[in-house]
Amino acid sequence: MPDTLSASDYILDNFKPSDRVAVLLRNRATEEVIQRIASAEKIAAPDFQQWLKERNRAGYDIYIGMNTLKDGAYSRTKRDIQEIRHVYLDLDHRGSETLKAIENSDDVPKPNFVLDTSPGKHQVVWKVEGVTPQEAEDLQQRMAHEFGADFAATDASRVLRLPGFANRKYHAECLVRVAKHSDKTHNLRDFKIASGPAKGVRTPEQKQLRSGRAQETLS
Repeated sequence: MPDTLSASDYILDNFKPSDRVAVLLRNRATEEVIQRIASAEKIAAPDFQQWLKERNRAGYDIYIGMNTLKDGAYSRTKRDIQEIRHVYLDLDHRGSETLKAIENSDDVPKPNFVLDTSPGKHQVVWKVEGVTPQEAEDLQQRMAHEFGADFAATDASRVLRLPGFANRKYHAECLVRVAKHSDKTHNLRDFKIASGPAKGVRTPEQKQLRSGRAQETLS
């Protein structure tokens, strides 16, 4: 059985304590967005986690950037990225079926983490090293095309859901959970999807998903 991690454990499993990471909070009702950039150690600390819990109860969704930021960076853009630590996919369309296809595929390694973000929807995360931001985005676009994942979530500066907090996108409260499946860190050679369509080419399912999420920036 895979391990289930708390938010603090998840952060410290994915980052070094001194890594600078972005946390983003979004309130859909008020359209307020709050971003904080701090060390992984500070974000995982009890006082910061308590602040996130209070904001979550007040209606904010909680997200975390999956790649580290440069010293002195005060924004979360591609040029602010210090190091690519993860590649990922957002499975919003036929999520459970797509997740099974990924887990049974010989073209990608076993994911390190699978987040259950809401019923039938998942985010899949692999730890990587030696990957540039452009290589990460190219790989994520190829994987998104191969598996029918969300193209909007293939940028290197993307934030994903932080487990342990409620998904406030829906009327019924849904706790975001994460399962850890592997400790291995991968490189590009572990991903066998060597070629793919030009950037922006989408399957019919992805076109439908994109159309339905034209006004959506965070899942």
